[in-house]
Amino acid sequence: MDAGERPKILIVDDDEAITVALAAFLGRSGFDVRVAADGRAGLGEVEREVPDLVVCDVLMPHVDGREFVRRVRARQLWLPIILLTQVGESWERSAALDEGADDYLNKPFDPHELISRIRAVLRRTARGAVPLRAAERLRSLDLTLDRTARRVWRGENELTVTPKALMLLEYLMLHPEEVHSRDRLLSALWGFDFASSSRAVDHRIAELRRVLGDNVAEVQFIETVQSLGYRFLAPVVAG
Repeated sequence: MDAGERPKILIVDDDEAITVALAAFLGRSGFDVRVAADGRAGLGEVEREVPDLVVCDVLMPHVDGREFVRRVRARQLWLPIILLTQVGESWERSAALDEGADDYLNKPFDPHELISRIRAVLRRTARGAVPLRAAERLRSLDLTLDRTARRVWRGENELTVTPKALMLLEYLMLHPEEVHSRDRLLSALWGFDFASSSRAVDHRIAELRRVLGDNVAEVQFIETVQSLGYRFLAPVVAG
């Protein structure tokens, strides 16, 4: 995408009331918007012209959002995809990320939050040829996370991390330099039905800091943003 060019956004949703309003809002916000009425039509639009980012509903006729992601990724197309999921369906949220979506947003959603998510994902994917979501390894300073083997190293030393803390680390590294509230991390990784207290997040953050060697005096990786949540501070590259 050339500097100054309007990012091309494809909205894939079978709810016309949403697509009409959202297309107008994104257009006013500086995006070049196309609309597809379901996943099958969305695949046709991607075939015709690959957009800079797709906003795609999960529950649709013909081809649903998860199948849309699978088919796009099967073509080795790593264009960014934000899935719109249903509130309360934690399995949908985890499946969205596991199957290759770059982010998700619960319905109903604030259009301004969607704009923020779109811009954040576009910033991440513009930094290198290989998107973080497509990488088998994530690297930050001397930290390496092998997403396939589910192993973590600092330099030559392998670290011992519990499965849930590793999931949290992976999520933070896939979304570097973004602030994540405790509620959002609960929703993305635990599901609100799994844990009702944000202390579940705090305990895993404390574990990661201990294992990574982060401390209050010298934060290298995970920063606390007062009253807001947590941020992975160091730059992350595909390894």
